[in-house]
Amino acid sequence: MPATGLKRLSAAVGVYAAHPGPREAVANTVALVIVSNQPFYPLYLHWAVSPVIGPSLLTFLSTPLFAMVPAVMRRSSKLGRSLMLCAGIGNTLLCRFVFGGSSGVEAFLFPCLVLAVLLFRRDERLYAAGFTALGFGAYLLPVDAIAGPLHLYEQQEYASLQRLNFLSAASLTVLIGWLFVQRSPHIAADDETERSQ
Repeated sequence: MPATGLKRLSAAVGVYAAHPGPREAVANTVALVIVSNQPFYPLYLHWAVSPVIGPSLLTFLSTPLFAMVPAVMRRSSKLGRSLMLCAGIGNTLLCRFVFGGSSGVEAFLFPCLVLAVLLFRRDERLYAAGFTALGFGAYLLPVDAIAGPLHLYEQQEYASLQRLNFLSAASLTVLIGWLFVQRSPHIAADDETERSQ
């Protein structure tokens, strides 16, 4: 793709992700970062873990949900932020069923928990508490007792899969923190505006 095509695509994505609300803009950015990274997950899996990547293709079921977050956010901020968390927690739960409890994929619940706390304003604490409880509930669900993974990897492959999932989830959590730090003055002002109303 020529450089001008990449610039146009980047500009279009920037316009799609833009939102005047600082929390909403962070959620949109995170959602689109996930969308852009999901196609590479099977490649990471192949490179770092095993050539058996079939189970990872089911993770694409959540891609449309993440991609819709900015569009839904324009209609309803609360619904858009809720969709972001439902997609994240739902995708992690799906991956736990696909890969099993030994995969370490539940590490992706950490960025979900961070978002659950940070995406909602002071007057929306009930939503924050609800999504936090949902995140912990997803972790506590006895997935292995309900169904076995789609493929049993070797012990050293599980160790590599855990490392891959930890590094990916940690990188996403750092990105979320960095985005919120960049927008913290606007978020504080946003909270003050909500309180005065």
